[in-house]
Amino acid sequence: MGQSKILLIIPAYNESESILKVLDKVTNYQKKSNYSLDYLVINDGSSDNEEEILLKHRIKHVELVQNLGIGGAVQTGYLYALENNYDIAVQFDGDGQHDIESLPNLVIPILNGEVDFTVGSRFISDSTSKFKSSSARQIGIKILSVLIRWTSRINIHDVTSGYRAANLKVIKQFAKRYPSKYPEPESYMHLFANNIRVKEVGVNMHERVTGASSINLRKAIGYMVDVSLSILIAAFIEKEK
Repeated sequence: MGQSKILLIIPAYNESESILKVLDKVTNYQKKSNYSLDYLVINDGSSDNEEEILLKHRIKHVELVQNLGIGGAVQTGYLYALENNYDIAVQFDGDGQHDIESLPNLVIPILNGEVDFTVGSRFISDSTSKFKSSSARQIGIKILSVLIRWTSRINIHDVTSGYRAANLKVIKQFAKRYPSKYPEPESYMHLFANNIRVKEVGVNMHERVTGASSINLRKAIGYMVDVSLSILIAAFIEKEK
């Protein structure tokens, strides 16, 4: 059997300040890695000069003509992974938060056939991450974790983590359907409904140093209400099926 093909899906919205630094780390990792590793940047309708930078440096990417949000951008990556016969797709943020050195933690359980989907976590014992997010956000994450465990029986501590890896079975599922508004927490309902084996693994993450978070902390309460409703609605729809 040949070496498994792995694709990094890198959604990026107005990440002109960070994207080259992120890709430098990825390409340096590629040189020393034993994996057949590739990447694709999804320029999610950025309004800064991100597209100009990507073109200038001949970076493989897809330019979306309008901002679709994180869900639409990541689904674009899954479609690309499916159409180009990748065995594993890894979601990897373009803001520098995800540590490429933690990639083996995500892909080894999939390569070994233990699970179909892995989630990189800051909050479990084997995580080396010193960055844990703010106390207020950690409280919100814990509440969502309980809600997800209640609705899907999937026990994930870092439920908003975007550092995740999928095998071909999940690639096919997410290429066809991927939640748009709150994709990380909401997707667990769909994974559970399709009997996907999920494992949380420890990874290292960094605090972003450029750009702005996609979640506005000033609207944290509204976010919590919205995402909780999305989880409950997704769980109800899947049960009705």
